[in-house]
This record gives sequence, structure tokens and C-alpha cells, in this order.
Amino acid sequence: MVLGFSIALIIFSLLLMLLVLMHKGKGGGLSDMFGGGMQSSVGGSSVAERNLDRITIVIGLLWLACIVVLGILMKVKS
Repeated sequence: MVLGFSIALIIFSLLLMLLVLMHKGKGGGLSDMFGGGMQSSVGGSSVAERNLDRITIVIGLLWLACIVVLGILMKVKS
């Protein structure tokens, strides 16, 4: 059971990294200091961005749940 949740945690971690990197930059970071924030977004967030946000939140919650379950399993096991 621990092995299954460990594998799920690795998969969710990789998915979460990929999803976070797919997001569009909002500005205000280090890239703005070096001239990377010259673009202006005229429109609001598109449907694809909102769906990407929702998917990222769901994967993040599943990632957190895996960590909690693994912690509980490790505590019960010892």
C-alpha cells in the first residue's frame, strides 16, 4: 500500500511540475526586472487558462492527499 501511494506521489509531483510550468507568467517576478514583463494582457483569462487552473488545483489536492495518507501509513506502520 505504501508503494502504491509512493508511486502515485511521484506521478502527481511530475504532473504538478508540468502544469505549473504551463501557466502563463503573471508578472512581478525576476523576469520583470530584466525586461521580460513588457507584454500586456488585454483580455482576461481564457477558457483554456481557467481549465488549466482547475486541473492544477485538483492535482495539487491529490498530491497533498497522497502526502497525508503516506504520513499516516508510515506512522501506523512503525
